[in-house]
Formats: sequence, C-alpha cells, structure tokens
Amino acid sequence: MSALSSARLVVQLAQEKGVVGNNLSYREPLYHVGAILADAALQAGLNYRTVVKVRVDRIVQDFPEAATLSGMFSAIATIGVTEFLRWHHHTKVSRFVCLAELLRNERVDDFHQLRTWLQNPACREKLREIHGVGPKTVHYLCGLVGLDFVAVDRHIRAFASDAGVAAADYDFLQTVISYAADLLGISRRHFDASIWTYVSNQRGASQEPTTLQLLFDESVAVA
Repeated sequence: MSALSSARLVVQLAQEKGVVGNNLSYREPLYHVGAILADAALQAGLNYRTVVKVRVDRIVQDFPEAATLSGMFSAIATIGVTEFLRWHHHTKVSRFVCLAELLRNERVDDFHQLRTWLQNPACREKLREIHGVGPKTVHYLCGLVGLDFVAVDRHIRAFASDAGVAAADYDFLQTVISYAADLLGISRRHFDASIWTYVSNQRGASQEPTTLQLLFDESVAVA
C-alpha cells in the first residue's frame, strides 16, 4: 500500500473519530533551552505528566537563567546535573549532557539559534550520533521548538494500525501521518498532538503526557 493510500485511511479514521476537532490547540514552544533539553532527554518511556512535566516546569520556574545554554551550564556548575534535572539514572543524565555538549560545540546558545540549527538536516544527523538518540527523539526535539514534524511513537503506531496501516517502518509511518495532516489541511505537529490526545484518552488518563504530542515515547522506535 502506498503512503498516500495509507494516509487516506488515516484521514478517514481521524474524521470518523473527530480526532482533530476534539483537539484544537497544542502545546506552544518552550523558549527555554534548559527545559527543552531536559524534556527531550527525560521523555522516553516515562509518564510525561507526573514525571517529566513537573521537572520541566520546575526548571523553567527555578532557573530562568537556563533559558540560554550558557546560563544552563552556569546553573549546572553550581548545583550539578542530577539536581538540575532531579533525576539520577545515568542513562538519561548522560543523554542530557551529550545533547548540551553537542549544542555548545555547535555554538548554539538561545532558543532561536537552536530552532535554526534544527532546521538543518546535517545538524539533525549529528544528534543521531548520540547514544540512544534516534529519529523519534530528534523529531520530538524539533517539535519542542515548534518545527512542523511528526514523531512516530506508540500512539501514532496504534492509531495507524486501527486505520488499517500495519507498517512498522518509522520513515514510512512518518510520511503517512505527514501526508494525512496535509490532506486534512492542518499542521503536522497539530495532527501529531491530536492523535496523541485521542489515543491517550482511549487508553485512560493514567497514560497521559501533554499535548504537543506530549510527545513521543521512545519505547517503540529507538529514539
């Protein structure tokens, strides 16, 4: 089945279920580099609302200087990475540090520089060189700065499967969902968020993260 034919099946299901109409808004970008990196590093496999979001919100509130990468490094120099994140597991802490070090080496400091940097495919490939960072995490990070990407997580896979699209390939499913958003005349990022909210609500509130597809869980596509 072609990507376009599959996209039409996704559109049909989305219209039948009122997926887009029930979710007319989505999360705005965070203009805070420290919070963005924490969100991207922590989100995989965790409950977003109860674990990730509370930490991200705390970073925004308690560390306004960390809105820039240089300010974030200054804060970390004082309190340490684990206290900044309120997280001690080595894997996610290491991923956060690697993301931050890459951006520092790339001379990225503020939100607008990060957003511009992420629009370069070669730069996105540099992210993939970090252990544990795959296409989903890269696209999740793009979504956090407001770029119009779909990140294929288990929610999107479940929705596509319900629509009759059983493909497992990440790139194919991303193309399908992107085409479906185009056919619906909405942003891909919005459609991603809408699917997340719909599937999450179907599964029950206990599995909720937040709206910008609150986003993409690393458990299916190795980030």
